[in-house]
Amino acid sequence: MTTLAALALVAGWAVLEAAPAETAAAPAPRPVPPPMPLSSAAAPAPRTELCPDTARACVDEERRVSWLQHDGEITHGPVPIMPGAADAPDSVATPRGVFRVEWKDAEHTSAEFGDPMNRSVFFAPGGIALHEGSLDAPSHGCVHLSARDAALFYDALPVGAEIAVF
Repeated sequence: MTTLAALALVAGWAVLEAAPAETAAAPAPRPVPPPMPLSSAAAPAPRTELCPDTARACVDEERRVSWLQHDGEITHGPVPIMPGAADAPDSVATPRGVFRVEWKDAEHTSAEFGDPMNRSVFFAPGGIALHEGSLDAPSHGCVHLSARDAALFYDALPVGAEIAVF
């Protein structure tokens, strides 16, 4: 019996002794919820009818959304994007059409502007790529994605995959 327990017994106090640390059960870890899916209020509904079923990624410049798909079924997105805009300072319009992924670079830096272009998926002439970038300011012709979405697109789009921009 500990000294504290003996004193408590003499004084008539009830004392609960803690179990030794090695036998105490650790509390169960709280599960971490997955990231919240993008709500329909955050991104406009995709115009899936404008994207060919053969495309693995679709970019809707007008609505500023993009998504990944397989056989015409959306597998990720729509997610917000920021394309280039011909009427914005230091920006160039993102080309429209159906392209193929030419090459990829996880830690690219723009030779022309010196800007980081992490997780770049190059698909059009002139160094145009889907990559991590600001969703608040137009790009220099590329398609900016959030860091999370850029990583998902980078992993999902192999060289040769079709990308449709409209």
